[in-house]
Amino acid sequence: MPGAFYTAPEILAEEREQLFARQWNCVGRASELDGAGAFVVREVAGESLIILRDRTGALRAFFNVCRHRGTRLCDAAAGRLSETIQCPYHAWTYGLDGRLLGAPHMQDVEGFEKRQYPLHSASIVEWQGFVFVHVGEEPEPFDTWFAAASDRLARFDLASLTVGHRASYDVAANWKLVFQNYSECLHCPVIHPELSALLPYQSGANDLVEGPFLGGYMEITPPNVSATMSGRACAHRLRATEDSDDDHRGYYYTIMPNLLLSIHPDYVNYYLLTPLAVDRTRVDTEWLFDPRNTGDPTFNPGDAVAFWDVTNRQDWDIVARSQLGIASRRYTPGPYSPRESIPAAWDREYLRMMGRAGVAVDAGSERRPLEP
Repeated sequence: MPGAFYTAPEILAEEREQLFARQWNCVGRASELDGAGAFVVREVAGESLIILRDRTGALRAFFNVCRHRGTRLCDAAAGRLSETIQCPYHAWTYGLDGRLLGAPHMQDVEGFEKRQYPLHSASIVEWQGFVFVHVGEEPEPFDTWFAAASDRLARFDLASLTVGHRASYDVAANWKLVFQNYSECLHCPVIHPELSALLPYQSGANDLVEGPFLGGYMEITPPNVSATMSGRACAHRLRATEDSDDDHRGYYYTIMPNLLLSIHPDYVNYYLLTPLAVDRTRVDTEWLFDPRNTGDPTFNPGDAVAFWDVTNRQDWDIVARSQLGIASRRYTPGPYSPRESIPAAWDREYLRMMGRAGVAVDAGSERRPLEP
């Protein structure tokens, strides 16, 4: 796409409203909210949200805004609330269900009713252990929006997995470059010697090729059995991959607008993207494992973590270099090859969501799924 899509602040502002504010955004795993009062604060479409588990165990999402004078309620990134949320300014106090419980001296205001001033809510859904939120007032039902990805991923029983490791990266590139880079492996022989030795870039096929959810699989080259530094399994096989084709494949999907999902025979890792500026993106990632690994002396999650830390840093370096080049006044985009069919499909969907469907994507035969 033209360089302005990666360098213009006004485009980033438009993306906030056209993409992030109008889609379901993943904000992490439900397991982080491990009991009543547990909360995290997440930014979605420029909005600060308090995501918590209430006293009944239900997940809730509230705008981090007091209904009195608009003061931000929570500064901490995560923690546990006792039974209420209290504004630090004038002590308006809310229940974990968002109801206004206390408002000092407002009893003297004629017509004031506490029930009319609950915290503003955002829609929230849990799917397979992942939590998604939507800041819009009338979102498309999650099951309808997510149907294509849900059908493809249901067999992996992602809800049963537990977090084994977390990491966060600050990437000096536009968030779209991270998505596009993740979507193809034509660059892998040049950038990723470790990855290419295990998962040759011509070894797989794409099975989601149009729309907001895109991707496919790559074959793990024998005698390797997993995407790890050693090539060996680092954990128990995921239940869904035992005795199936999935036992020797890695699956890689982009889920608009902020989730990258990687599924391997013995673990899953995922990435959440938060645009911080036109040339800066925060990437938060977690590695998920079967709970049967607990207490197993052969469990070696570091083998997978090290593999992707090396690979990710190679990617962050090359997209940062892409960002620098795209900022040049002489930059004009070149055409995609057939091996970049998913980035081309991603561009088309992005432009459709932005209301810019007339912008050309030069991609030749990009609509064809890759053959195994």
